Amino acid sequence: MSNNEQAWEKELTFTRFDRMSEKYPDRAAVVYLGEKFSYARLRDLSERFAGSLVDIGIKKGDRVMVYISNCVQWLIAFLGIQKAGAVLVPVAPIYTSFEIEYMIKDSGAEIIICLDTNFCYVKEVFDKTELKSAIVTNLVDLLPFWKRGLGVLFDKIPHGKVDRDSRVHSFKSFLKHPPLKSQVKLDPRKDLSYILYTGGTTGFPKGVPGNHLGMTSYVNDVTEDVAGNYLKEGEDVYVAVNPLFHIMALGLCMAVGLNKGNTTLLMPVPQVDAILETIERYKTRWMLGVPALYRMILENDRLERYDLSSLTYCYCGGDVLPVEVFNRWKELFGVPIYQVYGSTEAGHVTYSRLKSRECIVVDPETLKPVPPGESGELLVTSPYTLKEYWNKPEETEYSYVEINGKIFYRMGDFVSQDEDGELVYVERSADIIKHKAYRVSASEIEAVLQDHPTVIGACVVGIPDPKVGERIKAIVVLKEDARGVGGAELITWCRERLASYKVPSYIEFRDMLPKSKVGKLLRREIRDEERRRMSEEKG
Repeated sequence: MSNNEQAWEKELTFTRFDRMSEKYPDRAAVVYLGEKFSYARLRDLSERFAGSLVDIGIKKGDRVMVYISNCVQWLIAFLGIQKAGAVLVPVAPIYTSFEIEYMIKDSGAEIIICLDTNFCYVKEVFDKTELKSAIVTNLVDLLPFWKRGLGVLFDKIPHGKVDRDSRVHSFKSFLKHPPLKSQVKLDPRKDLSYILYTGGTTGFPKGVPGNHLGMTSYVNDVTEDVAGNYLKEGEDVYVAVNPLFHIMALGLCMAVGLNKGNTTLLMPVPQVDAILETIERYKTRWMLGVPALYRMILENDRLERYDLSSLTYCYCGGDVLPVEVFNRWKELFGVPIYQVYGSTEAGHVTYSRLKSRECIVVDPETLKPVPPGESGELLVTSPYTLKEYWNKPEETEYSYVEINGKIFYRMGDFVSQDEDGELVYVERSADIIKHKAYRVSASEIEAVLQDHPTVIGACVVGIPDPKVGERIKAIVVLKEDARGVGGAELITWCRERLASYKVPSYIEFRDMLPKSKVGKLLRREIRDEERRRMSEEKG
């Protein structure tokens, strides 16, 4: 191991941020809804938040759930949680009470940071879980009074009702606490930085734990091996559109922005005109998006009004980028869209340094390597990632396999490898649907449908769609005595229990589903059938 590697392995992402705050105290670390937060101010707020967490009893290793949209409070909470030695558990702010109840119980989170608009869901699960406190905020809490006043005047700020009691605190009150007196001592290898939830194959999301070394490695992949000298420390500007609860978005935000003394333009929602105006105004050079966002920008009727000539490094992840979107973007702007491929479990794969990650392509049944040019499942290993799921021994045993003395993660995606070692994407696992760049577990939706009293079987598949990646379709078998149950009722049932992006677009009813001799659902057969149907309709 080189001296350079030994040095960064001892670093933490938040201590790198602290170093940048000393080097560039007056530079804007974050611009959020037009308000600038300098590095010095952001550090002070994060240390005050950390002090408050410690004051209410948070100890090293305790889990804190972050259940809010992109906003400066998200970054303050993230940095504060890490400084307090606690473990970040970020979840989508649109999750329902049904979903967060499971994740609170599974992660063991005792504190949740939420919006006033989703506090109603937190209230529902308070007495069903071990939650001790809720810290509530609004998207504009940290903006100047006059901006908040204008937002209220023009009815631009969503608000929710919050029932105050001893368990409920305001986010702003936590920022009045004296800063954390002394940094909690952390072991980068042993102590957890986060638990991120991703789609499961058993019907429930899986918690992916990551230590501080893994988080630093994730950032290092970008700052040293991808961006390198192209990234201008203390001068560059990055627009953050993707939700920060996703590892790719959080990693890029820290790597290109807060760990390099650069400015991050934080977008609360992916509103295309607001994004384009922000890029033009701040001369943004770096951007991360998903295929659907790049398509929406290209199809925007007002695109020609904006000067986007500053855009230089555009990254895309979360789903396969259609060739026509790539070509149209390059022709219009003169720069390519660089693709990111990886997973929550394995981190970056396609643009990691070769000595950090090793990939092999195997037969999914035997786990034996396949010859070059043949399709197989992609397996990845890294010395910097943990090789387990949180509280999921059976899923861990299936997804993490030992080959030649190393533990590999089964990506679930099928690829081929050419003679030069380049990976060619073939298709993803039938269990995972990519809808609007979200990884949606087909089995999770099936489990919710099968909880309905009239449903005895369900199969969920993704139908290719150029605008959203894949549309979600459910095929359902009802009990013989079921009467009057239609697709609308089952969609409503799902909407009450799942985040909006997981709800099926439509439902088809059948008498039976294809299964193997051992009773396993043959989801791939349904997918192939749907693709043939689409081809016939186009033909």
